[in-house]
Amino acid sequence: MSLEAAAAQLQMLNSLEQRKQEQQSRKAQQEEVVYHQWATFRVDNELYGIDVMQVKEVLRYSEITPVPGADASVLGIINLRGNVVTVIDTRQLFKMPTVEPDEDTRIIVVEFNEQEVIGLVVDSVDEVVNLPQNEVDRAPNVTSDDSAKRFVQGVCYHNNLLIILLDLSKMLLSITPVTAEEDNGQSADY
Repeated sequence: MSLEAAAAQLQMLNSLEQRKQEQQSRKAQQEEVVYHQWATFRVDNELYGIDVMQVKEVLRYSEITPVPGADASVLGIINLRGNVVTVIDTRQLFKMPTVEPDEDTRIIVVEFNEQEVIGLVVDSVDEVVNLPQNEVDRAPNVTSDDSAKRFVQGVCYHNNLLIILLDLSKMLLSITPVTAEEDNGQSADY
């Protein structure tokens, strides 16, 4: 093989390699990463996240009026600008030991089933994070009892911290079950 033929072959190989890299670059640009925003908070030193679109506001912990006969995880109700908001104790819901509220304790007000507003008492509120959907892993099946796992939508590492991503609808349905009338789309006649 002559020197000129070798140079021509090398130029052809370089050209093919360059086209291959351009195609890979275009393919990578086409595969967009979908990000999802999560509002993060802490309960018992664990970091949790809920869909930020369901969060209406975050309040400082205030006096909660107890409701007799309510579920054990329902602390009571608060008046939020003329609206009654049911307040849930996340520690009780997650079967964790209760602690006295402190200056970091917050009530995260969330929208549930497009009609109801619920408050979640958490130890502290962290931040809103953007997590790439392709980095969210399914929750590992670590318990034989499904009660703790049923709220978990997935897990993700962000800045070397594990965030447990919660399915708010499943979490709140566990304490406010749908009645047969609501499930069938019917209302009771009185």
